[in-house]
Amino acid sequence: MQTKLPQDTFIVMSELVLPNDTNTLGNLMGGRLMHWMDIAAAIASQKHCNCPVVTASVDNVSFAQPIKLGNLLTIEAKLTRSFNTSMEVYLRVWGEDLSAQYKYLSNEAYMTFVALDPHGRPRKVPELIPETESEQKMYDGALRRRQLRLILGGKMKAEDAGELRALFIKE
Repeated sequence: MQTKLPQDTFIVMSELVLPNDTNTLGNLMGGRLMHWMDIAAAIASQKHCNCPVVTASVDNVSFAQPIKLGNLLTIEAKLTRSFNTSMEVYLRVWGEDLSAQYKYLSNEAYMTFVALDPHGRPRKVPELIPETESEQKMYDGALRRRQLRLILGGKMKAEDAGELRALFIKE
């Protein structure tokens, strides 16, 4: 199986925030943003594995600044690491007031996707090879984030999480 680079998975998706996308305060609804983030992360994942994917988890998504009605929303998504059948995607969401020429970071998140074979079962994905120092840091942190997700989801015991053991177990 061919290895791939993080830059091969990088995507940028933009949307104009319209009235149907906002709440009564004129801010982009969180659910609509999550919908667009899920699409962007799925595209980045599919670029990596060249097959259908499903969302396995969404890490903490906190909103630093609201995105207002009429603003441009831009989502950047890129894989940070691939495991056996799963892939972690890092997303950054920007808001931009085009008339004021002001761009701001709205939020960041990690999402995990699983690749599927033609029968809907998990399938092996290519290895991701980080190239830059920043990509290497994200790659290294992905293992700790994965272990935390598995512990919180009840799929791993804290004592089995080598990278995180000290956070959960007193020796």
